[in-house]
Amino acid sequence: MIYHITPRSQWQQAQQAGAYQADSLTTEGFIHCSYANQVVWVANQFYRDSADLVLLQIDPAQLTAPWQDDEIETGAKFPHVYGAINVGAVVQAIAFPPQADGSFTLPTTVPDNE
Repeated sequence: MIYHITPRSQWQQAQQAGAYQADSLTTEGFIHCSYANQVVWVANQFYRDSADLVLLQIDPAQLTAPWQDDEIETGAKFPHVYGAINVGAVVQAIAFPPQADGSFTLPTTVPDNE
């Protein structure tokens, strides 16, 4: 599984449209995703103190758009989806609220060894 963090409102719009498109698809050519063991780092780097987020759990085998692991500046490899994410590939949308201090922890429904 791969994961993507997004505001709940954008996920709701995607469900009606049939596909999810992040702004990065237009600006960078892909949608940023993470493996389970990368989710907390991404959330704390880019979404700290953000409320009303969902964590999309995506089955890459169900994606209609191509995806691949790309190396970032740190040398770590992250999954990127090179097109819209069809809603059928989203296994579940998990509520992803910050802790009281604004930081994030991995939801208990997500195994951190994926």
